Amino acid sequence: MIIEQPARFLRWLYPHAIWRMNHREKAVYLTFDDGPIPEATPYILDVLDHLQLKATFFMVGDNVRKYPHLFEEVRKRGHRIGNHTYNHVGGLLYNAWNYLSNVEQAEEILNTGKLFRPPHGWMGPIKYRVMRHTKWRIVMWDLVTRDYSRLLTPQEVLANIKQYTRNGSIITFHDSLKSIDKLKEILPEALQWLKDEGYEFRVFQ
Repeated sequence: MIIEQPARFLRWLYPHAIWRMNHREKAVYLTFDDGPIPEATPYILDVLDHLQLKATFFMVGDNVRKYPHLFEEVRKRGHRIGNHTYNHVGGLLYNAWNYLSNVEQAEEILNTGKLFRPPHGWMGPIKYRVMRHTKWRIVMWDLVTRDYSRLLTPQEVLANIKQYTRNGSIITFHDSLKSIDKLKEILPEALQWLKDEGYEFRVFQ
């Protein structure tokens, strides 16, 4: 549960980040990290279209450089775009200003309106303060499905979704090579289950 739903100390570490939306409203926010890539993103878009749902895609700038047609396809289908750095850089590799520079390099092509999620959900307290000072909205998660994990089966990923989703959950999937085989097996069922449970699907404004 520490992984699927973040521990309280993480929420304290980034107190102004967005971890969960309104807990009084039966709504969820679907997010997909690390794309776009041709092996995963088109399939996810087709599933979302079939169920008439919208999501937020936190994109890596260099992937957009490689696959600009996928970036445009996500936008054309009405989904929200978020910034996930240019090179999917970890929070320990760069100093705060180089980290910000990498984010802003991605923003030049993504044009997200300063909606950001740090890779791996970690950026360090100094980077966090710099990002806050420069007016970025930092989106974390209320439920990470762990669709990327080699230790989980597709059905265990589905079980995470059913166990930990709640009102206002920000649900994190990945349009990545590590995740797509599991998503092809369980994503339609997971999203249909959320609909059947009465959740409304929203994107970040």
